[in-house]
Amino acid sequence: MSTQTVPWFGTHVAREGRANRPWAPPERSSGRGGGTGGHSSRAVAGSRTAASSTVTELSGRRVANPANSFPSAIYTPPGWPDRVHPPGAPGWETTAAAFLLDCCPADYRGYVVLRRHPVVLARFAAEFVESQLRASREGLAGVRAGLGDYVEPEVVQQAADAWQEQTAALVRVRRSVALVEEALRGRVFIKKL
Repeated sequence: MSTQTVPWFGTHVAREGRANRPWAPPERSSGRGGGTGGHSSRAVAGSRTAASSTVTELSGRRVANPANSFPSAIYTPPGWPDRVHPPGAPGWETTAAAFLLDCCPADYRGYVVLRRHPVVLARFAAEFVESQLRASREGLAGVRAGLGDYVEPEVVQQAADAWQEQTAALVRVRRSVALVEEALRGRVFIKKL
């Protein structure tokens, strides 16, 4: 399984699916360059490392450490869409909205309410994907009877296989949309041991 580094949140994502790893924010520098963050050696000598402290002493005053302004790890459950940033990551709602719009008919993009309110868009996407799944299952159920008199049995089997693939893909999309909708409604996913 090949992996790639995703620049917006610095973790590895498997090509076949998202690796089940917690999300960790990228390292942040505390200054304008140089190894000391642009501060005098006296101030740096009195500070602790960014990873181990929420307070750093800079020129005699204590300030909050920006490296700890994000949670240390964000977990996304299996089925979370690869192209959607984890909840809480910078810009995650924008990527969620783009994913949800791609799950809907193109004319949904014309509705201002759907573009401005991701929770409303998530509900529309969930209903649309659910209706596609119902239609796919009905199509699979009737493919043999509906096409048996018109094409060869091999073609009927290929059509049934295509319906099965489409149904399986829609089940995965339905799970992804449901997870994004839950996250937009404020659910925090916690890894169960």
